[in-house]
Amino acid sequence: MTTRERADAARNRRRILTAARLLVERHGADAVTMDDVATTAGVGKGTLFRRFGDKAGLARALLAESERTLYVRVTTGEAPLGPGAPATERLVAFFDAYLAFLTANLDLMRIAETAKPGARFRAEPYRYWHHHVARLLVEARVPADPRALSHALMAAVAADLHRAVGRESAPGAMRNAILHLVGKSTSGGMIPAPRLQALRA
Repeated sequence: MTTRERADAARNRRRILTAARLLVERHGADAVTMDDVATTAGVGKGTLFRRFGDKAGLARALLAESERTLYVRVTTGEAPLGPGAPATERLVAFFDAYLAFLTANLDLMRIAETAKPGARFRAEPYRYWHHHVARLLVEARVPADPRALSHALMAAVAADLHRAVGRESAPGAMRNAILHLVGKSTSGGMIPAPRLQALRA
């Protein structure tokens, strides 16, 4: 009995995700409701909510495959995104790749990141990317607290920011600005903390 229930749950999950992807492609993530997904998938709303919790949970599930692909490229792929390149080059390559991922999934990312206060920072993918950036900052010997700087750099790739102001900029302008910021942060363009404190005195 238990095995059959697990198989049913897995089948329902596949049906729900297939239906959700189809609806998002046709209508956009913002326009799709949980009722739409349940009806298209042929499952009860209770099944949908028990499996994914809310629309943000469903968005995270839809993003999971793309996030896994980026994770594999970062951890085992070719340099400079993957291992083998200097930390400064890997940081720029990571943000370039992350921006491409964000652009391709902007509406889903915004739903997942803004459903509740602090949702972005509690999500497992964000925690991993933050750790990855902080570790590379340590390797690059950047004269700043790596965890704090990692949060600051990751703030530049928040979905809500890009949804709100992306259309105000020329094509590619946000990408160029963020990669410039990352490059300056890791190439000696930053003011070391002791000098910054002296300037403020």
